[in-house]
Amino acid sequence: MRGTCHCGAVELDITLTDGLKTARRCDCSFCRRRGAIVVSAPLSGVKILKGQDNLTLYQFGTRTAKHWFCKTCGIYTHHQRRSDPTQYGINVGILEGINPKDLGLIPWVDGVNHPSDRQTS
Repeated sequence: MRGTCHCGAVELDITLTDGLKTARRCDCSFCRRRGAIVVSAPLSGVKILKGQDNLTLYQFGTRTAKHWFCKTCGIYTHHQRRSDPTQYGINVGILEGINPKDLGLIPWVDGVNHPSDRQTS
């Protein structure tokens, strides 16, 4: 699949893990503000075709997850997942030919109570 930011400065070639079957939303403090539906891709399944230098990185909290955005238009393109750092979460909104409204009901994951945030005694 091909993914692009809004302004076209960033272009990705994406091979999804299991198509759109992995679509989900998260309610962690960052994701609920961002509002994107994401699907999974292995790290080897994302190639930046254009705009590597136009991506900016945002990290917070445990700094495990890495969230990339286009510096020009601000669109979130993808992130390296905290729950599984061997995968990327891909913003469904950047995928050519896919309209997120056509996906129907999207399951939510509990990012507020993420296992990485639990303190062990």
